Amino acid sequence: MKAIVETGVKQLEIQELPTPVIEKDEVLMKVRANGLCTNDIRDYLGDTVYSFPRVGGHEFSGEVVEIGSDVNPEHFQVGDHVVKYIIPACGECHYCKIGRENLCVEVASSPTFQKPDGISGFFGMAQYIAVKSRDLYKYPKDVPFTHSAFTEPLACVVNSVERAKILFGQDVVVIGGGVMGLMHVMLSKLQGARVIVSEPNGERRALAEKLGADVTFDPTQGDAVAFVKSQTEGRGADVVFNTTALPVIAQQAMDFTATGGQTFVFSSLHPNDPVPTNMGAIHSYEKVITGTVSPTIRTFYRSVQLIAKGLVDITPLLDKTFDYKDAVDAFEYALRPETLKTIITFD
Repeated sequence: MKAIVETGVKQLEIQELPTPVIEKDEVLMKVRANGLCTNDIRDYLGDTVYSFPRVGGHEFSGEVVEIGSDVNPEHFQVGDHVVKYIIPACGECHYCKIGRENLCVEVASSPTFQKPDGISGFFGMAQYIAVKSRDLYKYPKDVPFTHSAFTEPLACVVNSVERAKILFGQDVVVIGGGVMGLMHVMLSKLQGARVIVSEPNGERRALAEKLGADVTFDPTQGDAVAFVKSQTEGRGADVVFNTTALPVIAQQAMDFTATGGQTFVFSSLHPNDPVPTNMGAIHSYEKVITGTVSPTIRTFYRSVQLIAKGLVDITPLLDKTFDYKDAVDAFEYALRPETLKTIITFD
């Protein structure tokens, strides 16, 4: 099979690798589409602690081409359109047992990330992948592969929004109008919130409004904190989702948050510098500051339902597709700060 192999910093090669041989409880999945995530771009630029060579890609969709003898044919058949839950959770640690597989203690040291004697990675940028049937989720065949490839990133946002427990009529601020920020807009609206988006790019603000944002503003023009408070009767937002990577914005997110409100650090910080925090305000005003990372099995399933049933239309977030042979062009295109989701396809 063909695979896009990262051999070093900004070094991509189309290599011939052995097609996986499936176990009895596995299916062979032919990858048809894979979205490029910010983490894929960081790997490409060498901003990573993961081992090379690497076959990245964790936002992928495809179809079943072979089924192991122990896979229940009433659940999966050749030709089914599927996606894979990608967290390599051990299933045995404390966090796996309490349904928080996204926090599994074994993930960071798994071969997905560290494989000094071989190729690390999720393998969404390969033509075929062996998948345990328990990790598979089926899609209707009329959902394009380019759309079902959004399952994993949307599942991350489902995890984020569900943890916020948004109530009808609450004020939500979403910082950042990229793909993840815009999905926060869509899901927050589904929860009945009034959504305010902080985004300097005019085109992204316009798209946020098209997707349901009630108010958008450019945080570089004037006092951003004062603006948010002017829109919320002087209180600030009940919930703030920060989808940007800059530490200085993380501090601003806390300032956007009302007394008794919640700040969610959705994005990892780059650089991961310390962020000054007013602990007195956390105590006196009962502000909650927390992080959110990756999907659980349950939120991954919810994401499938949202896309499969047309409850969330991710079409406006799809920027451009590239054939896998043009992988370098795809990565270079995705590097542009103004782009949305770039997808690599396999025939």
